[in-house]
Amino acid sequence: MAAVTRFLMIGGFLGAGKTTLMGRLAAEYQANDLVDTKLLQAEGFQVGEVAGACFCCSFDRLTETMRTLGDGRRPDIILAEPVGSCTDLVATVAQPIRQFHEHEFTVGPYSVILKPSHGRRILSNGLSGGFSPQAEYIFRKQLEEADLIIINRIDQLLADEVEELAELIQHQYPGRQVLRLSAKTGQGIKPLITAMQADGEFCRRILDLDYDVYAEGEAELGWLNASCRVTAVAAFEMDVRLLEVIEDLKIRFREQQIEPAHLKVLAFSKDGHGVANLISSDTPATLSVASTAKSQTMDLVINARVATHPQKLEKVVRRSLDQLARDWHCDLEYRTVNTLRPGRPVPTHRLTSNDGA
Repeated sequence: MAAVTRFLMIGGFLGAGKTTLMGRLAAEYQANDLVDTKLLQAEGFQVGEVAGACFCCSFDRLTETMRTLGDGRRPDIILAEPVGSCTDLVATVAQPIRQFHEHEFTVGPYSVILKPSHGRRILSNGLSGGFSPQAEYIFRKQLEEADLIIINRIDQLLADEVEELAELIQHQYPGRQVLRLSAKTGQGIKPLITAMQADGEFCRRILDLDYDVYAEGEAELGWLNASCRVTAVAAFEMDVRLLEVIEDLKIRFREQQIEPAHLKVLAFSKDGHGVANLISSDTPATLSVASTAKSQTMDLVINARVATHPQKLEKVVRRSLDQLARDWHCDLEYRTVNTLRPGRPVPTHRLTSNDGA
């Protein structure tokens, strides 16, 4: 058992594939993490969650949660997934951990996953990624402070597309190690683990960040977290229903001319669980975790991050679910529906010098 715990943070924009990668890394490491709680708990991993705010604004809760992992034993590794619209994590999370908790944690390289769908549009000659310049500012700043930049979903890209992205990254963010990966299939996972376990001077890039622009970019995104129960007379295929939810919402977003940053729908029943995702307006919906189950009842958990007002987002989601329930001849019971627009980030600490860290 290591004398101190190695803290590994994996960032990236909404829909980049952080949770899928965290699950795969956790399985490889057989260790602990701070990630998409409900899904990874269903997969059998020990999970802690810092709810209600980003790591930088809840730093003390983050470190306290880290201490509770391990069932009384100090874990070798903690994998941490920050909110997908956050940046400035080196100055507000990694550096404070290094300075204030050096006897408990060592900080490994900060890895940022590049989301190919929006990444290609944002990094290519200023073409619009579907978001405002303020939201794109966050996307770029995430890459700027990274030690490792991971091109994800290479299983869905042509070899030329992967190399185009790598060249764009190396040109615009020189000095970063660029890795190619499919979090879904596991291709490229071994080189990533090797890079994350390397010794070196990591998390040293302190951003020159305009917090007004940062706050405007976060405020552009409407967030919705909802849960409901679907009940039918006869058993239905859960995976089919999951994809129907995603596809219907995709159509409605397009009709409203609003860009999804990430839409994730999870389905749970006593017979299994599944996950479906939509990461942009111009990519297909995917079933990232198949339940292969039939059930008369399933609980849906919907996490939507969309460039629109939260109240508008709620109306679109409710109309979609209500209509689908009628089409399915099912009863629909809403359990929770919460919406918000992220507020201005107010970090607990922000260390802007590496001196003494």
